[in-house]
Amino acid sequence: MITVAVVDDDRMLLDGLRVWLEEVPGVVLAATACTVDGLLGARGAGPVPYDVVLLDLVLADGSRPPDNIRRVRAAGPRVLVISTVADRRRIVAAIAAGADGYLTKDHDLPALVEAVEEVAGGGTVHSPELAFAWAHDDGPARPRLSPKERQVLLEYASGLTLKATARRAGVSPHTAKYYLDRVKEKYQQAGRPTYTKTDLADRVREDGWAEL
Repeated sequence: MITVAVVDDDRMLLDGLRVWLEEVPGVVLAATACTVDGLLGARGAGPVPYDVVLLDLVLADGSRPPDNIRRVRAAGPRVLVISTVADRRRIVAAIAAGADGYLTKDHDLPALVEAVEEVAGGGTVHSPELAFAWAHDDGPARPRLSPKERQVLLEYASGLTLKATARRAGVSPHTAKYYLDRVKEKYQQAGRPTYTKTDLADRVREDGWAEL
């Protein structure tokens, strides 16, 4: 059973989701709130018993979307951002803040349920909006990588050893390490410290490199 909470200040949407999800096997809507404070406030800083939180990108209380995403993630649940707009910079910022997917509200219920199941299972929802945003992101926080740098990053971050990465990329291990060092340096210059293999895998997820 997947336990879902929704944070949205659109009362009609909340009521609609409550009705729709009642008919979905394996998914239960456990809580709704108009703000992140409303969802988390009563529980203090401790974890919350939800698998996935559907989080509206822009809330009427003026809270910052990246802060909302980080607060919810810190409380335990995974986050699927829902929004009325497909603004690419906001999408990229949401994923960088830790969101596990981004879906516009014009998708139908089956698409939403599929997204919830994907996120609950540890995946990331690669909607068309998200793919477009990643492909056209030119923000300063996303370093410009050469094709070979990106290939080495993807191979190494997927779990391969340095030697296996070098074979896949058709270069020597020394050259593969050189590319990885350049990738790390570019991320650090962008203000996103990257030191370990885990850090590199996080950057691949955050920036959607594997989906381009």
